[in-house]
Amino acid sequence: MGAALDLPVRAETLPAANGRLIGVLTLNAEKTLNALSLEMTDLLSAQLAAWAGDERVAMVLLQGAGEKAFCAGGDLQNLYRTMLEHRASAQRGDVLGNAYANAFFEREYRLDYQIHTYPKPILCWGHGIVMGGGIGLMAGASHRVATEKTRLAMPEIGIGLFPDVGGSWFLSRMPGKTGLFLALTGAAINAADARYIGLADRVLAHADKPQVIDTLLRQPWSDDRAANGALLGAVLREAEHGTAQAAHAADTPACAAPGPTAPAAQAAGPLRQHRDLIDDLCGRESLEAVLAAFAAVRTEDPWLQKALAAPARGSPGSLALAWRLLERAPQLSLAEVFRMEYGVSLRCAAHGDFAEGIRALLIDKDQRPDWQPAAGAAHFLDTPWPPRQHPLADLDKQTEKT
Repeated sequence: MGAALDLPVRAETLPAANGRLIGVLTLNAEKTLNALSLEMTDLLSAQLAAWAGDERVAMVLLQGAGEKAFCAGGDLQNLYRTMLEHRASAQRGDVLGNAYANAFFEREYRLDYQIHTYPKPILCWGHGIVMGGGIGLMAGASHRVATEKTRLAMPEIGIGLFPDVGGSWFLSRMPGKTGLFLALTGAAINAADARYIGLADRVLAHADKPQVIDTLLRQPWSDDRAANGALLGAVLREAEHGTAQAAHAADTPACAAPGPTAPAAQAAGPLRQHRDLIDDLCGRESLEAVLAAFAAVRTEDPWLQKALAAPARGSPGSLALAWRLLERAPQLSLAEVFRMEYGVSLRCAAHGDFAEGIRALLIDKDQRPDWQPAAGAAHFLDTPWPPRQHPLADLDKQTEKT
C-alpha cells in the first residue's frame, strides 16, 4: 500500500451500494502542483483502459492531490533538458530527433483523446489551479466541475509554446472571440467564466465533494453509459442547486425578505463582463491589428490591464502560431486538430522559443526571454511526417464528440 501511495497517480475503486464501482484517479504530485509528467500520462492511460473494459466500473472520478491545484500544466523540466540536448546534438536539424519530446507529446495527446472519447462518464473535479496540460485533461471529461478556488489559464504564449493539448479545438469553439482572447493573453479565469465558455459544466463548493461522492455511491448504476451519465449529471445538478442556496442564505440578512438573487455559481466573471470589448478588440482583420487595439485600451480594471499587457511580453512566434491555429481548427475534426498540434509542438521544441521561454520563467527566472522574430515560425504548421505516417493517424474520428 505504501508504494502505491508514492506513485504519481493513485488509482482506487469505491464500492457503490448496488455492487458497482467508481474508479478514482488522483494526480499525486502535490509539490509540483500535480504537473503532468510522462510517467503520470502512462499511468492514467493504462488505468483508464483497464476500467473501460471492466463492467463493474460505472464511472471515473479524476482529481488532484492537495488543495492548491488539479494540474498546473505539463512537466517542463525534462522537456527543457532534452531540448537543450537535442539542439546540441548531431540531430539538431531533425524535428523528430528529440525522442523524449516525441514520446511526451504523443502520449499526452493520446491520453487527452482517450478522455474525450471514453466509453464511461468521467467526472473531472477541477479545483484550484488548472493550466495548460491540466485543461487538456479537464476539457475532454464528460462532466467537469469548477469550484470557488478554480483558476484556469492557457498561458503558453509566455513560454514560447502555444495553447496546445487541444486548445485550438476548444478555444476556437468558445463564445464570440473569447477563445482567441484567452489564447493571445493567457488570462486566468474563474469558475463562472469557465462555465460560460464551456470548460466547466457545474460550479460547486469544494467542501461539498465528500457529500457528492457519498451521493454517487448510492446511485443505481448500470451497464448503460447514457443512463450512468444522466445519473451523474443529476447528482451534480442537485449539488449545484444546494451550493446556490447556501450562497443565497449567506448573502441574505436574517431580517430581509426572501427574493431572487444571483448565486455565486451564476455570477458573471470578468471574461463575460468584458465580452463586448473583447469581441471588438479581437474582431480585427489581422493579428497586428488586434495587438495594436490591445495596446490602445485604457482601463482601470486590474484583470483587463494584466490580460492586455501580456502579449507584449510573450513570444511573437507563439502569438502568430496561436492566431493561425485558431483560424484553421474550426474546419478540422478533433483528431485532425490533435495531429496538427502534435507536429507544431515538436517544431516548437526543436527550433522555436519554447526552451528560451522555460529558461527565462523557470530555470534562470530572469523574466527576460530573448524571443525570435515571428517570421521564424511561419513553417511550423507543416507536418514533419510523410503522408499516412503520422504517429496519431490511428485516432478514431468515428468516436468523437461533436
